[in-house]
Amino acid sequence: MYTVDVLAFVRASLPEPPARVLEVGAGDGELAADLRGLGYDVLAIDPASETSEVARLALHEVAPSAEPFDAAVAVVSLHHVEPLRESCMRLAALVRPGGRLVIDEFDVARFDERAARWWIAQRAAMGEPSEHEPAAMVEHYRGHLHALSRVMQQLAGGFAVGEPVRGPYLHRWWVGEGLRGAEEHLIATGSLPATGARLVGVRRS
Repeated sequence: MYTVDVLAFVRASLPEPPARVLEVGAGDGELAADLRGLGYDVLAIDPASETSEVARLALHEVAPSAEPFDAAVAVVSLHHVEPLRESCMRLAALVRPGGRLVIDEFDVARFDERAARWWIAQRAAMGEPSEHEPAAMVEHYRGHLHALSRVMQQLAGGFAVGEPVRGPYLHRWWVGEGLRGAEEHLIATGSLPATGARLVGVRRS
């Protein structure tokens, strides 16, 4: 899920180093390591991570401190966060007024049968056939992931969040960067929905 364009988007949206950055849902810590290499002071959290450089904390478990973060980054993580409302409130408490919130997301509300059918076909071509039919896959993911609109609604009390910039995402989901161009072409022709979204917010005063 982590690609060079993700790093480029995040770096372009952050304040200059050595800003303090909280990464939510850091996974294996690859983005956090790259940001540290650029001079950022990063706390990476993920309750499911098995990497020693990532704190095994859920967002709502991070205690506010006297030194708030200058920015927070969430790459394909907020749609998983539970409890969503409390987590978004805690995020606002952790970031200083005027601080940045940088979000890269998968919007499950736009994941429809066309998207599922295309993704299933790409996986099958890789020798990884899916056990799900497109309709069942859509129902499954919409049933347990937060839609982007709901995430934005919960963030609105603490952050002024800009409109999402829509784009490709499916190629990042265990399919391969080599299919990015094909996905972009299908989005441009209206054959696939743009399931990816990128947003930047500012912590309200």
